[in-house]
Amino acid sequence: MITLAHISDLHLSPMPEVGLKDLVGKRITGYLNWKLKRHGELNAETLSRLVAHMQEQNADFTAVTGDMTNLALPTEVRRAGDWLKALGGSDKVAVCPGNHDAYVPGALENAREEWGSYLEGETLEGETYPFVRRVGDLAIVSCSSAVPTAPFLAIGRFEEKQAARLDRMLKLLGDAGYFRVVMIHHPPNPELQHPSFGLKGHRIFRKVIAERGAELILHGHTHRSSIHHIPGNEHEVPVIGVAAASAAQGGTLDDPARYNLFRIEKAGNGWSCTMREYGFQRIGTDIVMRMQMRIY
Repeated sequence: MITLAHISDLHLSPMPEVGLKDLVGKRITGYLNWKLKRHGELNAETLSRLVAHMQEQNADFTAVTGDMTNLALPTEVRRAGDWLKALGGSDKVAVCPGNHDAYVPGALENAREEWGSYLEGETLEGETYPFVRRVGDLAIVSCSSAVPTAPFLAIGRFEEKQAARLDRMLKLLGDAGYFRVVMIHHPPNPELQHPSFGLKGHRIFRKVIAERGAELILHGHTHRSSIHHIPGNEHEVPVIGVAAASAAQGGTLDDPARYNLFRIEKAGNGWSCTMREYGFQRIGTDIVMRMQMRIY
């Protein structure tokens, strides 16, 4: 059996000191949004408690589906790199970037330098994404939807060239008998699209999954726990979203902080996969198992 933990949208806090020279372009509106609204709803203590609980599970691998930072300031990116090292070695942790990690032009390139092997794996054609990590019978495929955008937008993009590489990668991994988990920050399902924060290219992504197959899709971005699916040739592919890992109780926008734990093993010619969701309730101070469901 292999255990896979899924956590997302850390939005590490507190915000570092910000000078006027840092507040250029989109960072101005992002900083004001943080000071006026988000700083009270996303906090370090919540994240610390949730991660400590998750680490007690001793998962074989942890998938982090983006938004490590808030404004992608260099100090935030360095702090996120230190956080990843504390979470675990890059042989047991992989990250797909979120829109906040690519907040302004050049930010994602800086993150790749700082986070190094957490954003790397086996690739095709020498391109950065998608990359794959293999752990026993499990293959974690990390895609990127993170692009810098204009103020008041949080959209992602998934384009044809990355889709073609994902198609080939899923074919190779499927033929080899792996349980294929695809990570992407923005949700790909039509139910979760919006002109200002949806995924441009979500139809392309779903087409690849429907035609080539996968066993599980993991995403973040919405700050909500969610379960959807993509119809496929052989079976429906579950699409699982997780609440923001730093979301405090009592927030008006988000579900309280949560993470998911998947237990995966071969079952004859197929798979057995059970998901457990752990996190805070809206009332009470304990982290509890909120849900358990069998996926396969």
